Amino acid sequence: MNKQIWRVWIFYTVITANCSEEKDTTQVCPSCDATHFCDCSSMNLSTIPSGLTIDVTGLNLSYNNIEHVRETDLKMGVNLRVLLLQSNQIREIDKESFIFLGKLEHLDLSNNKLTHLSPIWFRHLFSLQHLNIQGNLYTTLGENPLFSNLKNLRYLHLGNNNSFSAIRKQDFDGITVLEQFEIDGQRLRQYESGSLTTVNSINHIIININDVQVLSVMVEDFIHSVICLELRHIAFNTANESSLLEPMSHSVMEKFVLKNVLVTDASIDKMLNIFVHAEQLLELELDNCILQGTGHWQETIKIKRKSPLKVVTIHRLTIDKFYLFSDLRSLKNLIGNITKITVVNTNVFLVPCSISRHFNSLIYLDLSENLLADPSLKHSSCRGAWPLLQTFNLSQNSLGDLEMTGQSLSHLHHLTHLDISQNNFGEIPESCQWPENLKYLNISGTQIPKVTTCIPQTLEVLDVSSNNLNDFRLKLPRLKELYIAKNKLKTLPDAPFIPNLVALRISRNKLTSFSKEEGQQVKAARLSLFECHRTLTVSLICILVVLVILLIVILGYKLHVIWYMKMTWAWLQAKRKPTKPHNQDFCYDAFVSYSERDSEWVENLMVQELENAIPPFKLCLHKRDFVPGKWIVDNIIDSIERSHKTLFVLSEHFVQSEWCKYELEFSHFRLFEENNDSAILILLEFCKLRKIMNTKTYLEWPLDKNQQQIFWNNLKTALKSYDVI
Repeated sequence: MNKQIWRVWIFYTVITANCSEEKDTTQVCPSCDATHFCDCSSMNLSTIPSGLTIDVTGLNLSYNNIEHVRETDLKMGVNLRVLLLQSNQIREIDKESFIFLGKLEHLDLSNNKLTHLSPIWFRHLFSLQHLNIQGNLYTTLGENPLFSNLKNLRYLHLGNNNSFSAIRKQDFDGITVLEQFEIDGQRLRQYESGSLTTVNSINHIIININDVQVLSVMVEDFIHSVICLELRHIAFNTANESSLLEPMSHSVMEKFVLKNVLVTDASIDKMLNIFVHAEQLLELELDNCILQGTGHWQETIKIKRKSPLKVVTIHRLTIDKFYLFSDLRSLKNLIGNITKITVVNTNVFLVPCSISRHFNSLIYLDLSENLLADPSLKHSSCRGAWPLLQTFNLSQNSLGDLEMTGQSLSHLHHLTHLDISQNNFGEIPESCQWPENLKYLNISGTQIPKVTTCIPQTLEVLDVSSNNLNDFRLKLPRLKELYIAKNKLKTLPDAPFIPNLVALRISRNKLTSFSKEEGQQVKAARLSLFECHRTLTVSLICILVVLVILLIVILGYKLHVIWYMKMTWAWLQAKRKPTKPHNQDFCYDAFVSYSERDSEWVENLMVQELENAIPPFKLCLHKRDFVPGKWIVDNIIDSIERSHKTLFVLSEHFVQSEWCKYELEFSHFRLFEENNDSAILILLEFCKLRKIMNTKTYLEWPLDKNQQQIFWNNLKTALKSYDVI
């Protein structure tokens, strides 16, 4: 009995395993959208699901447990544009796994277990633009050029933090232009000089590296090709380490970014002295960096002309002893040309007046999420400071006196936009001084309990949301937009006080009903259909646009618009060609233009008569002499231009043929305008081409057999009537 139970259990286990395997190999993504993009991410898949159809254009298989990509897994993916395989356990990819993916544009293999890379994987990916192989386990990119067949590649991410140790000269053969290039090389210790010189243009390069010596060799290779250089996770501790970046002073770089980088007083001093000589450097950005020092640099930055630097952006710069930071006098020669500065979340508590006065070109200043208080703001915004400033963001600082804030900024005559939100003003005075041209004011989230005439009359946009307002009774004649949400209002603002208002946001207040007067205000509002029914309006517009496009496509197809456009373009190109010299060799005595329905007369009678004459005439016929595979319009133009004469067999059938009429038009405009007698008209039967027949002599085919020989003699004479040089 026990033996039978044991056999049944084994049989059940085998059947279950087979069913599980069958189920696993027939997995199909359950989620595909209207664009045939299928999302199979985070489904605990161990293999690429079968059932992939040729309709699928995108396939997301990220965050699964796939270990092996087999040759047959993607054989139906002939229309795939996007394939996402990142964050799996892929250790092996068969050589021909991607052979069917000729249309693939985006391939992500990042964060897998690949220990080696094969160029065979990519040799059929002619359309590939994005490739990410970052975060795998390889040490090099292989012995053979990995990307040589990827002529359309524009975005490339490679390397890893653990084992990627060397870049060799041939690694980037075949790549000439890149939009974005990221190298993750925290363990990179070997870089062969010249490896990146084959890439002629890199818009944005990101280098994650900690070896300054290796970086200096790389910089020498791309100083003439990189527009934006971004360095990550590297430390410049000494001036000597910064001096290794000296080649950058002669680069074409326009933007320099430091992210998660450590610098010291000594290294930043040397670095800035290098950058001021980079003639094309316009933008400098620091993100989440650390400055070990207090800004007491050993020497003033020496610069003979104004720095070209226009934009400086600093986010989350950590300065351990920020309260000891110096007044930055040595920067005076560097800041005169800057137009935009952003310094956010960096513990700024003061901008020295002597520095503020040197920002002669500054129009945008963002000092949000810092420690500026009222006295320090008054000192920073001293007389003569920031003379051209138009936009100033002081949100999330330590300001507490609204009257003092307005007074400190009142001398900024060009200031139009001011954001002082999320400070702690609390009370609001009855009157204040403000810049005379202020149009936008944001004092949201500042705990003010009411609005007074402290608010400037010049405003066009006012944001007082997220405060403690019980009502809004303030005369603002120029105001166009009012944002007053998240307050305690029980009534609407008085309409007569804001006569030019066009936008009002009043959600999340304590409005429960409207009085008769307020109801009249709401009733008087004239909102557009788009504002009232935005979703419906957008849907109708989209449907209308689709219908119009569909109608245009149908009409274009029915009326052969594309054909006519191509034909017109070919004619225009031919029209622009220079006149052929008279001594040019011709291949034919005449090109014959005729309707297919007149082919019996042309081919059995005229061609026989002329080509069997003594001496014979060489005729060009579309049936036998047009080049196979060449577009018919080009065949027509070339044949006419390579023939002494163009012979038109006119009939009603000719008039009804689009190609015949095109040949006649081309001959008329190309040859008749050159004032020669290249065209010969044969009237096979009466037809409606009076415009041409009235301007050219024509030969009429006689029905009387006795007259036909005269016709042939006249035709042969006409064909012989060209000069021979």
